[in-house]
Order: sequence, then structure tokens, then C-alpha cells
Amino acid sequence: MIGASPRRKEDLRLLTGAGRFLDDLGRPGVAHLGVVRSVHAHARIARIDAAAALKLPGVLAVWRAADLPEVARPLAEGGAANGRPYAMPVLARDVARYAGEPVAVVVAESAARVADALEAVRVEYEPLEPLVDVEAARGAATRLHAGWPDNAALGVRGAVGDVEQALAGAHVVVEARLRHPRLAAVPIEPRGALAYRDEMSGELVVWSSQQNPYRLRDALAAVLGVPVEAVRVRMPDVGGAFGPKGSVYPEEILVAAAALRLGRPVKWVETRREDFAALGHDREHVHTARIGFAKDGGIVALDDAFLADVGAYPAEGAGLTQNTVNHLPGPYRVPAYRCAGTSVVTTKTVNAAYRGAGRPEAVFTMERLMDLGARRLGLDPAELRRRNLVRPGEMPYRPGLVYKDGVPIAYDPGDFPAAFERALALLDYTGWRARQRAQARSARRIGVGLACYAQGTGLGPFEGATVRVDPGGTVYVLVGVAAQGQGHATTLAQIAAAELGARFEDVVVVAGDTAQAPFGMGTGGSRVIANAGPAVAKTAREVRERAARVAAELLECAAADVRVAAGRVHVVGAPDRFVTLGRVAQAAVRSKALREVGEPGLSACTYFYPDTVTWAFGMQAAAVEVDVETGAVRLRAYAIVHDPGRAVHPAIVAGQLQGGAAQGIGAGLLEALVYDDAGQLLTGSLMDYAIPRADDLPVLPVALCEHASAINPLGVKGVGESGAIPGAAAIANAVEDALADLGVAVREAPVKPGSLWEALRKGRDP
Repeated sequence: MIGASPRRKEDLRLLTGAGRFLDDLGRPGVAHLGVVRSVHAHARIARIDAAAALKLPGVLAVWRAADLPEVARPLAEGGAANGRPYAMPVLARDVARYAGEPVAVVVAESAARVADALEAVRVEYEPLEPLVDVEAARGAATRLHAGWPDNAALGVRGAVGDVEQALAGAHVVVEARLRHPRLAAVPIEPRGALAYRDEMSGELVVWSSQQNPYRLRDALAAVLGVPVEAVRVRMPDVGGAFGPKGSVYPEEILVAAAALRLGRPVKWVETRREDFAALGHDREHVHTARIGFAKDGGIVALDDAFLADVGAYPAEGAGLTQNTVNHLPGPYRVPAYRCAGTSVVTTKTVNAAYRGAGRPEAVFTMERLMDLGARRLGLDPAELRRRNLVRPGEMPYRPGLVYKDGVPIAYDPGDFPAAFERALALLDYTGWRARQRAQARSARRIGVGLACYAQGTGLGPFEGATVRVDPGGTVYVLVGVAAQGQGHATTLAQIAAAELGARFEDVVVVAGDTAQAPFGMGTGGSRVIANAGPAVAKTAREVRERAARVAAELLECAAADVRVAAGRVHVVGAPDRFVTLGRVAQAAVRSKALREVGEPGLSACTYFYPDTVTWAFGMQAAAVEVDVETGAVRLRAYAIVHDPGRAVHPAIVAGQLQGGAAQGIGAGLLEALVYDDAGQLLTGSLMDYAIPRADDLPVLPVALCEHASAINPLGVKGVGESGAIPGAAAIANAVEDALADLGVAVREAPVKPGSLWEALRKGRDP
């Protein structure tokens, strides 16, 4: 069953319209909530006048921060250890620090009444200086948070060897200043929440379009001052998340507070404009980097300093910046390395961990440097990479860095060179180079771009699973990781069926409910299959052992002679002498055979704690056609190769990689959040923020090169974020490859036709 690609269990229900998303949910007497958001990027809040709004029919309440003492505790706080304390409020009381920050809340009988009331609330502001450019903000006289010496929230460092000495002896040193764009995740379903107090249990129940119900549960308890056990968070179907929905936001707290204050259900559903303004952004980096090469092309040193724009509050801490520092060397041997990353606060929407979370920025920097180095050395970009990739015999390769879990990095078993060659063949690298030469003097130039990555996946500390066999034969798998389209109901069912010996169709995965599984670390970080997968496998094996004990009584044989397969429990060598798994579960409730395990029934709960992350390798390659008369770029071909360790469901793995690649290609060609000098978001709708359409993409072929991980017993490595990591780098490399002889240098993404046309014009001018 593991390694097969059965039809996904989720799809029939969703495709036939039986899915239930947040906006589909309701309760009798539900009220609706809306958020008054700051119209300034940085301003003192002088006065909020709700009188006109409160006079409108159907308006139940308008609350400012002072009116809601129950949300006075901060949503996030920190920085005291490094002398930069901050507190992220649920409602801004005195100062708004980004356009879109919640400053008041409106509750009314309907969503339409809420919209009218929001228009009627009057807020008086005293504008302050916005901090929009990350480089200018770092040392600006204006401080976003009182008492800070500057606007640098925190720094992360990584170092191996003597960089200065190595660069001094290098044959070639390449320097570059590179920018990665600020991006929005744009899930197809915006956020939403529904809160109410359960009449029977007294629990505060919050349904949320989320990806980490436990993080939300704990935040609700902490802010509202209620016991964690009195809060139940549930997730309906979720239409995409990609990381930012793993954070906790003010609106979810406000919905819960309103429901408790009013004693009735309250619902909030985000608009698309709110999604752009308030859902966490990611990726905005500025890198100043140097790389040194020996005469034969071997890397001798890598040096980088970068600024990361984390928005108004550094709520993600150092994690994303650490990811960039740890992933910058990638799959290459780098004997001397130095990197300094600094997170800077600005008057922009708060940062969040968007798919890849610090890794795409690292790959964009490293892979651009590799192409620049190849050009200086007179080598084909593929050949330069061949000379520097970590070899299979060097595994487990240790780059000399320490991961953010405190464990020294050691790459998992893998064959980077073989996977690299597989990607070149999948793209038809030789063929595209021939086409490039044939069109070298035409108006439509061909370029080929490569981008490799080594990715830490499956961050712990743990995940758990309960596996329970119902007397009717259904196998329930209860987990703390919830899906937003990834296919967990299928892949975790495959693992449970394989390890327990149940039929795949009899397995039901239950997730997204903090009352069903008490602990979980949430979905994100390419961690589900690498953490929850082994937990499910371990628990299913334990249930199988219990089934053997009970079946031995029923079949009058030794437990060691019992086999479980396809939902039948039989004696070894006599498959016709069997009982069903459901019959065994029925007997297990009273069986004394389970006395030694101390628990009746065919049920168990275990947890898996990985020692550290698994390391996956991948590469993507792009062929583009650039019109030198207009600057228009057309993506002609693409190839994706990834090492998932052991692919539980190869079709789902391929789909994850293709979907991620579409997002990476978007970052390379189309997507960028743009703010004006006043800190106003100019790309705040799908009219202004371009994401890839089907006709923007060629066929996206995928090849998997499987090398089992040594970190978990299933041998799996992460894949959820992988596809999104190298796309912007591959696109930028391909475009510059097409136009380098015309003097065009690509130093930032996305690669826009207007910028290319201007660069081409300058190159042609005397």
C-alpha cells in the first residue's frame, strides 16, 4: 500500500459539493463581526467615534481596545532578552503600526449590517512617519517600538572556517546585491472563524479556517484568561493555507471574545482585500553576497549579509531568518561560510511562514551566485554545479552549521549528482542549449536556468496518533495534524492500513479537533508525513500486536502465529482460518489477553519524536523565451526533481511539487507586494497582484529520486514546501542566461517585462 497511488479519499466529497468550509457554517442566532482597520501605516489613534454606527439598525456593538479588557493581553510578545521588547495587541490602542491593523470591532445581525457599520465608524489619526524600505528603516530616526535603539528586531549568524582568508586566495570572487520580493500566499479561501459557547459542556468552541488548531487554542486561552481545557478548536474543510494560516491573528480572538461577551454565536469571514492586507506576508529580503571560486570551479568561500523585512511585529521570532542562514550553502561543498541575517521591523503587514519559509530566499541568492560564477569562469552553469555538489560517498555530509532545533546539521542519505542529471534529462537540457544557439541572433532569445536546494524538513518536536478499530471493522486514525488540501486522509490511511493489516477503504482519518487529539504541533514545515506518518505507523503496529493477542484466543493458536492482512486475522499458513478485524475488536473489549498491556479494546495512542529534521534534495530547471523587443518572457519548459525519501503516494507527492512549483514560478515572473512611500499596499487585490494562471504554465513533469531518510523508520522526507523553493531562482537564471550577452543583469525577482525592456534599452544605447 505504501508507494501506491490509490484515489484520494477526500476528492469525491469535495468534487460533488459536499465539502463544508467556514462560510458554510452557521448557528441559530449567529451574529456577524467586522474589523475596523487602520487606514494609515503608522499613526497615533486620537479618537474613535462609534456613535453613528451604533444608531444603524441591527448593530449590536462597536468596541475599541478600551471597551474590551478581556483582550488586553497581547497576542504575541517577546524581545525582552535582546533589549527589544514588543507586544502585538489584539486591538491597537494608542498606535497603529501598519495599514490594516485592527483598531476596533463591529458586531451586527448580518454581514450586510456589518459592512454599513464599518463605513460609519470614524477614526481620527495623527500620522507618524512610515517605515517602508527595509534598508532605510533599519537605521531610521523613527522607532516603530518604543525603547529600541534601532528597528533591527534580531539577528542570526552562521559561520564555518576563515572566509576572508579563503576569499583572498580565490581565483574568482563574485559579488552581487540581490532582492527577493514580498509575497502573499493567496489561499483560494480567505480566513474566517465562528465562535460560540457549547450549551451542554460550557466549552468555548471556535471553528477556524486554520492549519494549527492547537496554537490557536493555546492563544485563545492565554489572551482570554480561560483554561486550555475549556477551549475547543475545530477545523472545517480549509481551502488552502500555505503557512500563513498557521499563525494566530487578532480576528480569531475577537470573534471568541464577542461570542462570550454577547452570549451568542459570532462569525467573521475575511474579504479578499482583507486577506491581502492582514494575512501574513513573507520573503522580502535584500542580500549583499560574495562567493569565491578556485580555478577549477570549486567553491572556496561564501559570504552573505541580508536584511529581512518582517513587518510591524517580529511575531515569528528568529525561525525564518535561521532557515535562510542554514539553507544558503544548499547542496554544495562550502568549506568557508559566513552569513549574518537581520530581521527589521517596518510599517507593513506582519510576517508569516509562507511555503518554504526562508529557504526560497536562500536558494535565490545562492543559485544566482552560481550562475554569475559560471559566467566569470567560462563554465556551463550545469558543469559548475556538478563540480560542487556533495557526493553520495560524503553522506551524511556535515556543513558545520547547527539547525534551529539545536542539532548539528547532517544531510540524509541521497545522491545529489544523480538527481541533478535526472533533472537535466527531464528538461532536455542539451536540446534547449541547441535551440539557444540556433536563436542566438533572433528577437526571441532562449535561456536555460537551473536551481538546486537542500531542504531541512519535518521539524519536531513530535506528533502523535491514536488508532482505534471499531467493532464494525472501521479503523479510525486520530491525529493532531489537519489538512488544507494535502491529502492526509489518504496518505495517513495508507500507512495505517499497511502497518495494521487493514483494508485501505476501511481507514478513516480524523483531524482538526483539539478535543479528539489532545496534542499536536500543526501542519507546516513539510513535517506531516515525516512526523505524523511514523506516529501512525508506530501506533498501528501496536494495535496489530494487540489484535494478535486477542485473535490467538479466538483462533486457539499462539499470538506469534497470527497474521493480519486486508482486514482479516488468520493463522499463519492457513488464510482460510480467519476472523475479521472487527470481530477481534469486539472481543478485545472483554479479552483478558490484553491484561498485560493494561488497556481494553483495539486502540492505542503513541507519539513519535524525531531526533532532528530530515534533509531532502531537489532541483528545478526552466527554459524561457525572451522577446528582446518587448521584454516579455514566456516559460517554454520546466522540470522538477525531488528526493522525498520514500514516496508514500507518488501521485500526491508529484501534485505537491507541481503546485509548489507554480508558486515559485509566480515569484519569478509575476508576484510582488508593492507599497507606496506612505506604506499603503498598492497590490491589494487580484486586479493588481498577479498569480499564475493555467495558460502561464507549461507541462510540469516530475521525477522522484528516492533515498530513504535515516531519521525516521518510514524513511520519508518532507515535500510540502519543496516545490516552491527554487522557482524564482531558476526563472531569474534562465532570463539572464538569455540576455547576458546584451548586458542585462537580473538582480531581483520577479523578472518583469518593463524592467527587462528598460535594461535592454540601456544596453543598446551608446
